Amino acid sequence: MREHRERNFRILEFKENKFDIIGDVHGCYDELMELVTKLGYEKRGQAYFHPKGRRLISVGDVADKGPKNILALDFWIDQVVHGGAFWVHGNHCNKLYRYFLGNKVRLSHGLENTVEELLKLPKEERVAFRSRFMSCYESQCYYLLLDQRRLAIVHGGLREESMGRFSNRIRAVCLYGETTGGFEENERPERLDWAAEYHGKTFVVYGHTVAEGPSILHNTVAIDQGCVYGGYLTALRYPEREFVQVRGKPYAEFRGSGKLPD
Repeated sequence: MREHRERNFRILEFKENKFDIIGDVHGCYDELMELVTKLGYEKRGQAYFHPKGRRLISVGDVADKGPKNILALDFWIDQVVHGGAFWVHGNHCNKLYRYFLGNKVRLSHGLENTVEELLKLPKEERVAFRSRFMSCYESQCYYLLLDQRRLAIVHGGLREESMGRFSNRIRAVCLYGETTGGFEENERPERLDWAAEYHGKTFVVYGHTVAEGPSILHNTVAIDQGCVYGGYLTALRYPEREFVQVRGKPYAEFRGSGKLPD
């Protein structure tokens, strides 16, 4: 049995606060590689680096639903270990982590795709991948505060009063966003639009819920544009607040309540 060792949050400072923050990949490895190239990164050794010293950051949900989940996960593991990147926990990342811990989780909502790919690997590769993923996951956290707290990166949501704090409630919001406790017609949790009520000074970049944008609302921006459903894979360049996108293919059926980008 492996010990459960998750990190809560990190407050980091760098000499150069230049980041390219990438939205939910969900196994769209080809689109990820296209976007990384479009952003100007080049392969050196085991990771990709930018000639101007920029760093890649993932808002989580790297795998599940798409066609190349293990490759997408391997990319981010290498970026974290060798390329100075960061990767905040998404709910799908967390579910895979719990699966590897041996917890009882349902193989649904795309996790079955990732596990199917995993089981096709030779046992030695499977064991090595599990070890790499677990170590990488445990080195990362639920949210990041960067650039003297001018920037927050999280998967689901983060209110200003939660920044620099942690609890089970904050953990749940980081992974899933805020919900009413009720359910929509598609049996998904009914979400609260926390960003519409946000008026903090910290710029919050998040994913999780497919948004038609991307557009900045009340100093927040949702950068999940539904790549795996045929929308876009989005990167936000910080501090420029510019968007770079590549078009995705409809690998999965969109069943959300929002609207996909045209």
